[in-house]
Amino acid sequence: MSFGLNKLLKKILPKRLFYRALIIVAAPIIILQVTISIVFFDSIWIKANKGMTRSLVSEIKTLFDVYRSEDSKNIQFLTNSYKKNFDFVINIKKDELLPLTKSDRRFSPMDRSLRREMKSVFGENYWFDTVTYIDLVDLRIKSEDRIIQIFFSKDKIAPSSVRIFVLWLTLPSLILIFIALIFLKNQTRPIVNLSKAAKRFGKGENVENLRPSGALEIREATFEFDRMMKRINRHLTQRSEMLSGISHDLRTPLTRLKLQLALLEKKEMANKMGDDIDEMEKMLNDYLQYAKSQTEEKSINFGLNAMILNLLKKYDSNKYEFHAEQNFEFNGRNNLIKRCILNILENGLTYGSKIFIDIKKTVNSLIITVDDNGPGIPKNERTNVFRPFYRVDKSRGLNKSGVGLGLSVAQDIAKSHGGNISLSESKYKGLQVKISLPI
Repeated sequence: MSFGLNKLLKKILPKRLFYRALIIVAAPIIILQVTISIVFFDSIWIKANKGMTRSLVSEIKTLFDVYRSEDSKNIQFLTNSYKKNFDFVINIKKDELLPLTKSDRRFSPMDRSLRREMKSVFGENYWFDTVTYIDLVDLRIKSEDRIIQIFFSKDKIAPSSVRIFVLWLTLPSLILIFIALIFLKNQTRPIVNLSKAAKRFGKGENVENLRPSGALEIREATFEFDRMMKRINRHLTQRSEMLSGISHDLRTPLTRLKLQLALLEKKEMANKMGDDIDEMEKMLNDYLQYAKSQTEEKSINFGLNAMILNLLKKYDSNKYEFHAEQNFEFNGRNNLIKRCILNILENGLTYGSKIFIDIKKTVNSLIITVDDNGPGIPKNERTNVFRPFYRVDKSRGLNKSGVGLGLSVAQDIAKSHGGNISLSESKYKGLQVKISLPI
């Protein structure tokens, strides 16, 4: 049961840190305000209202008893005294009946208290109206053949300090919550900036001017993240420089070997050795491409449909089918995404005679699906093919060119953009490659 309650609370409560912190700050203030309001309303306001109403009804009962005695001298004196001292307006109406419509409010504390006290004294021979006039109450009491109508101020049965109390209770709470909002915004901003920087760095973008700010713990986390980011960038730079040096050093002797082979008289042996040298050059180029797949490049908006169609131009139109729901835009590193998709297309056309490309959009991703009608890849080998230089020769053919870096480079590029690549069986009995890119 507690697990179900926790699951429900996770769905209801906000996901962002700012709003959760706001609830932690605002909830106690609101609960305290409501509690104080209820206690004040129940123990002070209602009791004061009840005492004032009972006192008023006693005064009206005294006036009513005098009117029933029909002592004209006392009636006139008392009427003048009430008008002067209590701000009552008294009218005597003969041969009239009490109104039949009820104008008292059922859930109003003031009306409920007045109704209870009047009923205990006058039974059902009364009627009052607290709605028609803003500051006055119209009270009518039946006495034999006449109606005694009394107008009095609402302040006589409702404490005037309630509005002031509610105002002073609510206004400081709103001010405190507003101040808390400002402080929470300033405290959560460094966390948001750190999260955005981590997301950008995870996509391979260059993060500059990451300045530690906020609380001490957040400053330390930002400082350590900046140090880690610089170490990784330094490592990638050193790797690229080392591979550039290796490339330069290895290509020179390979070129000399080619020249020497061209001078050999045994052409058959020279051709075989030349093929081995060409394969070595290709392996070297592919390895350099794999190692440099995360080189620094600015992210831009570009048309994904136009990019894929441009890549397909170099193939025979009978070898592919392209379908997209609409023109899709993507923000990323253009050259790397192009390399990723090109590797998948070439892989499909290498092992199959036709490929089928489809682009769809989900809630937060763009899905590029490439199907081929080749031999496919066994299920137990689909994880291994993403390893550098791994080749599934049994299922994809020994006579195919390549050194096993196409899928490795493609996955590396997709993950550097926060996406992923998955493999499955195609409906065309070949391999299905699904590229997921976040939007």
